[in-house]
Amino acid sequence: MARETDLLPVPYFHVVFTLPEELSMVAFQNQKAVYNILLKTSWETLQELCGNPKYLGAEIGAISILHTWGQQLTLHPHVHMIVPGGGLTQTGQWRNSRKKFFIPVKVMAKLFRGKFLHALRQMELGRRGKLEPLSIPANWNGLIDTLYQKDWYVYCKKPFQNTHSVLAYLGRYTHRVAISNHRILGMRDGTVSFRWRDYHDGSKEKQMTLAAHEFMRRFLLHVLPTGFTKIRHYGILASAVKKKKLAICKRLTGVKPSIRETLSTVELMKKVTGKDITVCQYCGIGHWVMFSGLSPPGIG
Repeated sequence: MARETDLLPVPYFHVVFTLPEELSMVAFQNQKAVYNILLKTSWETLQELCGNPKYLGAEIGAISILHTWGQQLTLHPHVHMIVPGGGLTQTGQWRNSRKKFFIPVKVMAKLFRGKFLHALRQMELGRRGKLEPLSIPANWNGLIDTLYQKDWYVYCKKPFQNTHSVLAYLGRYTHRVAISNHRILGMRDGTVSFRWRDYHDGSKEKQMTLAAHEFMRRFLLHVLPTGFTKIRHYGILASAVKKKKLAICKRLTGVKPSIRETLSTVELMKKVTGKDITVCQYCGIGHWVMFSGLSPPGIG
């Protein structure tokens, strides 16, 4: 995962690529294949557009995080991408993007739609066991044609305020599961109640109650295939080139070499999440004390 020493002093944009709901069942029945295509084509979309001098004309980097859930625990595959606002030109110079504007979302959405559907169609045509035959609807060609005509959803949020904001976001969201404990209100008479936010109704917080078996069914929709990598680094942030490329970028953006500080576990967690993990989670007042070097009873 990214550390503060991996980040550059430039605006970081948060871009979200979402699959249309018509592909949800195909995605669920072909998770590894479809999620790989989603991660790959969302990155290729940004890479191609940022390489275009019309928008930036530079090599960029990105951290991609796959999420598969919506607020109601339904299947909602989408990718969150953290992208530095700038990149390396072919002449080895650093070029900043516009501070409050990245790339038009409609342009990203159209290119992403084309790349994803082309990759999905190519995989279906050369199936060879990569897509299960039963997972392809009877009206597959009609579905693809319809999806080419539909507007896909890509969202670009305001840039993060600083690198600490980027780290805080990554610390909170990279290892999230479909629903956190604090959203679950209770279990009673074979049902589960939880809070959810309705983004189509002014982000109002609402309550939903499901039968326990339906709650578990929805939760298990989001268990990824064994060994699947849901966090990926691309471009100048890719592991294979990050050390070399970041050194160049830091020099070009005027970052002075820093001495790596050694932090304790408690200090590191507070820096990344903003929370003091020694504070008692029940009373919020007392502090846990960490001991080391204690011997088991009857020894020493």
